[in-house]
Amino acid sequence: MTSDRIRITLLDGGRLRLDGGAMFGIIPKALWQRLAPADEANRIQLTTTCLLIESAGRRLLVETGIGNKYTPRDREIFALSEHWLLDSLLARGIDPVSIDTVVLTHLHFDHAGGATRMDDTLGKPVPTFPRAEYVVQRGEWEDAMSGYCVMSATYRTENLAPLAESGRLKLVEGDGEIAPGVWLRVLPGHTRHQQGVIIRDGARTLIQPADLMPTAAHAGVRYNMSYDLLPYDNMKNKLRLLNEAAGGGWTLLLGQDAQHTAYSVNREGEERFRLAPAEPVA
Repeated sequence: MTSDRIRITLLDGGRLRLDGGAMFGIIPKALWQRLAPADEANRIQLTTTCLLIESAGRRLLVETGIGNKYTPRDREIFALSEHWLLDSLLARGIDPVSIDTVVLTHLHFDHAGGATRMDDTLGKPVPTFPRAEYVVQRGEWEDAMSGYCVMSATYRTENLAPLAESGRLKLVEGDGEIAPGVWLRVLPGHTRHQQGVIIRDGARTLIQPADLMPTAAHAGVRYNMSYDLLPYDNMKNKLRLLNEAAGGGWTLLLGQDAQHTAYSVNREGEERFRLAPAEPVA
């Protein structure tokens, strides 16, 4: 997606499968499996699409995907792909050193796993993007460090400690512009301090809402995950976001949808919305 000021490239950060029941919470399987078919282990397919945003001579990454620091057991449980974000960047001839900023919406392993890589010479993980600032909400970082969550195992030390040790970690508080036309917005629900990214370029607005709504199958207001720390807040913030998107003609960029990434939003009732795949804009 390109314009006069901003270019957005979608990058494959790796694939995984998670339990369908956990991904849809209180919604019966008879309903969610129509939207997201499960495998024999009751897992649904997810991707981790990362955004490369080029604006005003700067390169920003939103999300880093699953990474590649996993045991065979991890790979089996989550059906993790071998492919990860660095493979996608190198295939496009993009040097990791050229990345200026990395935005992590939250710090779960399928979003922050690619933030670090194993350095075989040093025998330990190091930041994948050595020149970049890693932008995280302060509250999210503090919750990750203190284990304030329902899934403490998903905040993995090998993904987080190297960022703090490198001095490249930038903790922010609240909403704000981080590059021309690129804004952070705090979207509580999945975690207390999760953030999304809004891209505004003239009359066009795009938003990556993180795990407030990971896939199009989660567009139903009550289609929340058992993983959500604040399910009621997630429901209310998702409803607010969908109303904004439908009213303003925004494009959603859904990071874990295995079929499409870009969606338009149409309101069909007070709390009902229809998503349709959106064509890239060039």
